[in-house]
Amino acid sequence: MFRHKGKTRTFTHNLKIASVLSFVAGLVNVAGFLSVQRLTTNVTGHFAFFVDEVFKLNISGSLVFFLYILLFLAGSFVSNFLIEIISRRNERYIYIIPAIFELLILVLIGIYGDTLALGHPDIIAYALLFSMGLQNALVTRISDAMVRTTHLTGLFTDLGIELSQLFFYRTVEQKARLLLNIRLRARIIIFFFTGGVVGGVFYGYLTLKVLLIAAMVLMFGLVYDHIRYKILVWNRRN
Repeated sequence: MFRHKGKTRTFTHNLKIASVLSFVAGLVNVAGFLSVQRLTTNVTGHFAFFVDEVFKLNISGSLVFFLYILLFLAGSFVSNFLIEIISRRNERYIYIIPAIFELLILVLIGIYGDTLALGHPDIIAYALLFSMGLQNALVTRISDAMVRTTHLTGLFTDLGIELSQLFFYRTVEQKARLLLNIRLRARIIIFFFTGGVVGGVFYGYLTLKVLLIAAMVLMFGLVYDHIRYKILVWNRRN
């Protein structure tokens, strides 16, 4: 699911990566909010707070929200930059490296986040927003913009449009394609919600170490993808 692209990429690949990454995003969203009371998977709300602080002439406060937006943007930039650089050397790993980069951030915040929360809570928000920028650009590139996992606003818009189209599409091919899209949107919503519930339940016991669960899920996805690839190569050789 991390290696296939273009014509070799199937709907099943998108379902798998949507399940893994939307679960991770849902967990990060809740864990980040419970720890520092900030949204850490998207920047829509932060832009409104940024404008509010600007009108209040609160320079330091507006700078913080501006950095939230900038770090998400930086994560997207770095993710795509890595993909482009690696694609010129070894296409096998173009999507693996940004995912590992995200994994490392989640592990580091999971281990050291509670200490940072005492004196530097904004660093936690910066790091998580950067990691979600990485993830959003990664999954957008790998799925050809079919999958978005870090926020649900556009997803619910697309789902509403597609549900309404069920009343108007007539041909079997149109309805089949539409139902696949609805299934994909529903999968993302369900796993984002599941990740959020897991994050909320276990945050009370683990605090920011709950991010290690997200890291393990992401690691599982990478290992699973690697094993599947090795099996595919072995079958082709034999």
